[in-house]
Amino acid sequence: MSYQLLTELDNRLQEINSQGLHKIEYPIDGPQQGTVTIHEKPLINMCSNNYLGLAADPRVLISAHEALDSHGYGMASVRFICGTQNIHKQLEDALSNFLRRDDTILFSSCFDANAAIFEAILTADDCVLSDELNHASIIDGIRLCKATRKRYRHGDMGHLEECLKQAESCTHRLIVTDGVFSMDGTLAKLPEICALAEKYNALVMVDDSHATGFMGPKGRGTPEMFEVEDRVHILSGTLGKALGGASGGYISGKASIISWLRQRARPYLFSNSLAPVITKTSLHILKIVQDGDAMRQSLQHKVREARQRLLAARFHILGHPEHPIIPIMIGDAIPAEAFAKDLISAGILAISFSYPVVPLHKARVRLQISEGLSMEDLSTALDTLIEVARKHTLIP
Repeated sequence: MSYQLLTELDNRLQEINSQGLHKIEYPIDGPQQGTVTIHEKPLINMCSNNYLGLAADPRVLISAHEALDSHGYGMASVRFICGTQNIHKQLEDALSNFLRRDDTILFSSCFDANAAIFEAILTADDCVLSDELNHASIIDGIRLCKATRKRYRHGDMGHLEECLKQAESCTHRLIVTDGVFSMDGTLAKLPEICALAEKYNALVMVDDSHATGFMGPKGRGTPEMFEVEDRVHILSGTLGKALGGASGGYISGKASIISWLRQRARPYLFSNSLAPVITKTSLHILKIVQDGDAMRQSLQHKVREARQRLLAARFHILGHPEHPIIPIMIGDAIPAEAFAKDLISAGILAISFSYPVVPLHKARVRLQISEGLSMEDLSTALDTLIEVARKHTLIP
């Protein structure tokens, strides 16, 4: 690395600092739960992917301690050498049963899962069609494959059909979409996507990371919610959000696809196996989730309460009415960052999002409601949000 590049990087950092685009890390002292401590200051956590509140659930912690004792800390190997334990196969089977799929393959993260699949199953004769707001892991995964790439306008089914027509000469077509778009909290139009896929002989892949465990009647995610489970061919997802919040990802789908990934998916073949403590604990978490109707109903109640209060206060918010992601739209990065900093000073952990995580001039503070929040903490957080927003003239 030349000294000139070092100087250039310093200049770039100064520039993003001046534009309010610098990403700040806040070190939490203790477990991930409804309230956290940062620099000895207690904060109500309003920005966590811990949707079902299981990350520090006592049942989960007991299971994790037992897993360390029974199966050790790490595997120090990839799956096909000596990195497969009985619990890895059990978790893959359990996920398949829960998601009602033929088979499942585990990865160290959903980012790795999405990085693996496109290169492994698509060739230069194929076409992949991707929503323009898909997660970065999908975008990066597509970059690794040789297939023709078409990006359709977000949620625009007319544009998707136009792209499918243009791809009719390709051997195979794969439509890929987030089930829930994490920056906006909106849902993919899965019934319409599946109908177009059937019309043009395409496969459908859904990354359901922000839905598995709590969306749908039994927590099976957006395909279950929209009643299209048998029309979605590939599911990717994570164990790092509602399903315990640790790490780990998976691809679940047709047996032929999963078997091929075990032979050709590079992150699977060249990365250490998922840690035993996560693997075994996730088996217990899946049982909790399968019996988790009360948890899901409680979470929905909190989501409705939060949305009603924010709308009544005349915040500009996005998102599906049943989803815990609630973006408060600000616009420019600097006022969004200032709002988030004042929220932290007032005892609310909520983070601003700006370019390149979201488009320019669409900065926001993204709230995420968790079952780990007590109703008292949620009410306090909403009162504080309204008070701080009025100081910033974001609402009347």
